[in-house]
Formats: sequence, structure tokens, C-alpha cells
Amino acid sequence: MTAKEDLFAKKIAGYLDRDSAALRSGAAYRLQLARAKALDRLADAVAETAPASGMAITGAHGLAGGGTAMGRGGLRGHPAWSSRSLWIGIALIIAGGVLFQQWQAAQAAREIEETDAAILSSDLPIDAYLDLGFHNWLKQVGN
Repeated sequence: MTAKEDLFAKKIAGYLDRDSAALRSGAAYRLQLARAKALDRLADAVAETAPASGMAITGAHGLAGGGTAMGRGGLRGHPAWSSRSLWIGIALIIAGGVLFQQWQAAQAAREIEETDAAILSSDLPIDAYLDLGFHNWLKQVGN
């Protein structure tokens, strides 16, 4: 945390402490029970989603720092590269790229086939298409 963030956090904590002193004891007790219930539910949810390799986070306070930038486990002995969903995603991206390349190649082949078919089905000989003078004559006649 930077010094600015630390000062901001201290100010917020001060405001919360000052205002919590004004709460009635019944309201404070209900808030405490609600917090404990929420932390228990959070710990249960994390325990259900933790991998079966015994990496379940114990207690709700274990959640602080429990997640890493590399995904579940991350630097805690469970490398991110061993995640099945990561490899499935990589495989899907690669397969999509290969399929897109194949589709583009098929489109190019189809265009070449259409051009060849148009040239071969016309009445002009192929040499006429290759003659530059013929192309110039077509441009003049077209005007």
C-alpha cells in the first residue's frame, strides 16, 4: 500500500470506529452475527470450489491473499499451467486459428476456380487474355 492509500484507510477506519461506538448493543450484536454468517458462507463456497488436491482455504481469513494473479493456486505449489481449463482454452484458440486458415485457403481456391471457369467458358481464346494489346483495345471499345 502506498502512503496515500494507508492514510485513506486509516481515515475510513476512524470514521467506522467512531460511528460503531454510537450503535446500540443489539444492533452491534446482529451485525456481528451477520458478519460471521457471511464469512462462514464464503468459506463454504471457497471450500466447494477449491481443487480436490487439498488446497482448500481454511477459514475466511485465509481468503486475504488466497487468490493470485495466476489463477487459483498460482504460486502456492499448484502451477497455473497445470489447469485443465487453461489447456482447453489454448487448444480451442489454436483449433480456431487452424480452421480459419483452412477456410481462407478454401475461399481462395474457390475464387481461382470461378475465374478459371469464366475464362475457359468464354468464346475468346486464352491467348487473347494474355495479349496486352487486347486489354488496351477492350478499354478503348468500352469507352
